[in-house]
Amino acid sequence: MTPARTDGRIEEYWDWIAVALFLLLAVDLLTTLAAARLVGVGAERNPLMRWLLGRDIAVVVGAHLAVVVLVTAFFRHLVERLRRTPEPADRYFAVAIEVWLGSLVAVGLGVFANNLAVIVLGESLL
Repeated sequence: MTPARTDGRIEEYWDWIAVALFLLLAVDLLTTLAAARLVGVGAERNPLMRWLLGRDIAVVVGAHLAVVVLVTAFFRHLVERLRRTPEPADRYFAVAIEVWLGSLVAVGLGVFANNLAVIVLGESLL
């Protein structure tokens, strides 16, 4: 890939990681808090989130912000590796990143749908 094309793709990747983080952290946190209020903390299937829900809200928000920082640092390193990857391996690496980003967004949408089902229906989809 040409450097200009790689830079364009990387800019798009940053957009997708932002969407994934928004779904997996912000939307999940808000819908999980609403679901926990309706059905109780014990209904949370994620043991880490169940543990966090028993803590002060500042701890919950702090943990989520720490994840944002860690994921952003990891992703920055990942895109720098993509920039340094020689052709033709860079294309395969880019496809792997795209699959990973698509999976993150899909999981985020699934978590949102599940939390919404708990809020609306009173039970999990799982």
